Amino acid sequence: MSDSNFVDYVKICCRSGKGGGGSIHLHRDRNTAKGGPDGGDGGRGGHIILRGTNQVWTLLHLKYRKHVIAEPGGKGSSGLKSGKNGEDIILEVPLGTIARDAETGEVHFEITEEGEERVIVNGGRGGLGNFHFKSPTMQTPRFAQPGEDGSESWKILELKILADVGLVGFPNAGKSTLLSKLSAAKPEIADYPFTTLVPNLGIVAYRDYKSFVMADIPGIIEGASEGKGLGLRFLRHIERNSALLFVVPADAKNIAEEYGVLLNELGKYNPELLDKQRLLAISKSDLLDDELKDALKSELPVHVPYVFISSHTGVGLVELKDMIWKALNTPA
Repeated sequence: MSDSNFVDYVKICCRSGKGGGGSIHLHRDRNTAKGGPDGGDGGRGGHIILRGTNQVWTLLHLKYRKHVIAEPGGKGSSGLKSGKNGEDIILEVPLGTIARDAETGEVHFEITEEGEERVIVNGGRGGLGNFHFKSPTMQTPRFAQPGEDGSESWKILELKILADVGLVGFPNAGKSTLLSKLSAAKPEIADYPFTTLVPNLGIVAYRDYKSFVMADIPGIIEGASEGKGLGLRFLRHIERNSALLFVVPADAKNIAEEYGVLLNELGKYNPELLDKQRLLAISKSDLLDDELKDALKSELPVHVPYVFISSHTGVGLVELKDMIWKALNTPA
């Protein structure tokens, strides 16, 4: 998917439908000249609803739909007949979408399951017909309740990609190449920083027809948690990953130091990220011989499972998938 087609943030104005008014009517037929009240209730105004679907993974289809307006409810009628409910507007969104109020920033809910439906703006309630207002002292009420106004407010929809494992690393660390080798994803790959400008997802096949989803996040630089580089725009996608795979190239000046900088940026952005399973892949290891690998092992971060890999030669990729699968299926 091209950069211009990946949209993970939209702001839309949502206006739900006004409720229909209750009916003012007194029963009349050829046998009844002066019957009692029989005005029906008004119909509910249309809701605006978000529905989760795994058929889309971007908010592109909502980018240019700035105003979403639902139908009003119908008026009640005689014979205690209720008015028709206004038609709901259903907006399909990818799994991992968060809805929040644009003014207050309050998070309303998250959509995480296929077919999950949540009302983002409620339609106005229909008014009560005059039948509800009869009493011993008021036999023929000639009034009814008007419908409740709908609501109008600006909402923000924000996507956090749902993936099993997220690739974390500096620009040009080899993350996109790794994803392309492990899955059918075709991210843009070139020998310059910030080649990846949008997250890419790939399904990685594993043994016995199993699989897991891997996300390539645009490269992090020091200060990303403060908005530098691509900054905060994409760090949020890491929040939904079950495990984090740090990718550090073998030609880095200091692998442990580079890993520490990446970990520090994640912690500054959201300390909860530090509780996730962490793995380390030393990429471009075809540049190393066995002696250099042994020398580097003493410099690697402690208590973090690691593997030397080369996307170019395929060395270590099977071991990497085994390590990831074990991490994903080991209780925290």
